[in-house]
Amino acid sequence: MLTLTDNAVSAIRTLTTQPDLPQDTGLRIMTQGDGGSSSFQLALAEAPAAGDQVVEEGGARVFVEPAAAAALDDKSLDAQVNEQGDLAFRIADQGDGTA
Repeated sequence: MLTLTDNAVSAIRTLTTQPDLPQDTGLRIMTQGDGGSSSFQLALAEAPAAGDQVVEEGGARVFVEPAAAAALDDKSLDAQVNEQGDLAFRIADQGDGTA
């Protein structure tokens, strides 16, 4: 199952706890394009879609569509903020020490 780094948990909580969003909002991960396992789209979602895998950690909620869940089963989601203040998510192998 997809795991979340501490940075990802913090970033997701910040994104999903905005006052204008419903309480159960989470980050949804979907395959992009032809469903290839290396291309994903992320978006805020008010609730998981039918069949989504739900990952909850430290108050962060991630909804992973079934096709993406299979590709991300042994991965970890990390988040970083660059010098310009832009947030970027990164997917890495679990336990590779960089996520």
